[in-house]
Amino acid sequence: MPSLFRRRQADVVTSEEPEEVPDDAASRPKSYTPSKKELGQATPKRVSSGRRPPSAAAPADRKEQTKQMRERQRQERAEATAGMRAGDERFLLARDRGPERRLVRNLVDSRRTVGTWFFGGALIVLIGSTVKISEIQLISNILWLVLALGVVGDAVFIARKVKRSVKEKFPKTDQRMGSLQLYGVMRSLTFRRMRVPKPQVNLGDKVL
Repeated sequence: MPSLFRRRQADVVTSEEPEEVPDDAASRPKSYTPSKKELGQATPKRVSSGRRPPSAAAPADRKEQTKQMRERQRQERAEATAGMRAGDERFLLARDRGPERRLVRNLVDSRRTVGTWFFGGALIVLIGSTVKISEIQLISNILWLVLALGVVGDAVFIARKVKRSVKEKFPKTDQRMGSLQLYGVMRSLTFRRMRVPKPQVNLGDKVL
């Protein structure tokens, strides 16, 4: 029995084969951690959230650089002109900036003014004065007098309305009243379609 027991222990053969160890495994330290590539695992690629916008191509020569600069300046001028006509404070001239000036513009643009007819009437008077007919010259002189009186009267009315409205809405304003009144009168002498900034109110609208 003892010999048989010893024989069975000796005849036991393990079915596990020894693992193949890489040549450089023996030289690695025990704390070495194999990479995913060595383990046969592919590293996932990072998904980009968005592409960068393509950068503008650099000019090839001085001529191309000058062309690009002129195009950029043209676009800037067009943007400034559009912003000025629309009444954007960023593009307005110093004489047009401020809430007081905006109020004066709206007061003038909300009504018809005699000044818009002045230049047309002046042209008729000029043509009539060249005609060698006494009746036509007399009519031209009367028309000129009527236009002049109408412009003066309208200017006085605008100046008073500007003063009253600005004091009512901006009692603590630091703007000079004479400057605001002159601003309104000069705007009333310009054709409505040629006013800059363009009118933001319609004829007959109530401003205050």
